[in-house]
Amino acid sequence: MTQHCGVVAIVGAPNAGKSTLVNALVGQKVAIVSPKAQTTRAKLLGIAIEGEAQLLLVDTPGIFTPERRLDRAMVAAAWEGAEGADLIALVVDAKGGIGPKVQTVIDSLAGRRERKILILNKVDVADKPRLLGHAAKLNETGLFDETFFISAQTGDGVAELKAVLAGAMPESDWHFPEDQVSDATERMIAAEVTREQLYLQLHAELPYASAVETEKYSERADGSVEIHQQIMVERPTQRAIVLGKGGSRLKEIGSRARAELSRIMGVQVHLYLHVKVRPEWQEDRSLYREIGLDWVE
Repeated sequence: MTQHCGVVAIVGAPNAGKSTLVNALVGQKVAIVSPKAQTTRAKLLGIAIEGEAQLLLVDTPGIFTPERRLDRAMVAAAWEGAEGADLIALVVDAKGGIGPKVQTVIDSLAGRRERKILILNKVDVADKPRLLGHAAKLNETGLFDETFFISAQTGDGVAELKAVLAGAMPESDWHFPEDQVSDATERMIAAEVTREQLYLQLHAELPYASAVETEKYSERADGSVEIHQQIMVERPTQRAIVLGKGGSRLKEIGSRARAELSRIMGVQVHLYLHVKVRPEWQEDRSLYREIGLDWVE
């Protein structure tokens, strides 16, 4: 059988469900998921197999109007991920509808030459008449070859979407081994898992002024993994939030991150977390490399 392989760029406004969709297409977790918008910071490649096709899924940061340097780096990463893709899939939150953030992405897609499809996500919680209205309005742009109605959360419509994506991939040898599901390094995955727990446990208490850096990653003689990470925040008040009373919040973040990493890696994980106040971490070039972003002036 002839092999097929190609790149699908998953783009959209923040919180459209892009990471949840990538995880659903891959069949296991490769991207962090949080109810908080803008949690995907760097381009992440998820690798899915469908028949003879290997899908290289670029889960991009949500596209929005950037204000800070970190924002500009995230938006640049999103469009870089879409550059030259065999297919661009615009994911729209069907419940949230077409607001200014979605319109920003539509306007940016208008001049792009790549083939595009429209995915209306979260149909399980969307109002059906409004859903159809959104689809009609978005298709009036003439940008999209096909429209799909799915719920990445429940899996509804995902198998059909995956089959269509596979059918659109060009003839090519597979780029990765069959059992590989992501191009992220284990250091990056470890940092992402801890960052996910920060978002899930702190919700609105901690703004985006935080980052996780994996300082040390090593294997012990017994096969277990030792990981030391630094959680960076901008102000002492944020450090107190992360630590919690008597260090209880940090302990819970570490406990859940450790369990998730052990599950993903299939070995025992020893995780050591430290919280450091670094007011200017968003101006640290080396940290951008660590979290997989390019420095943007």
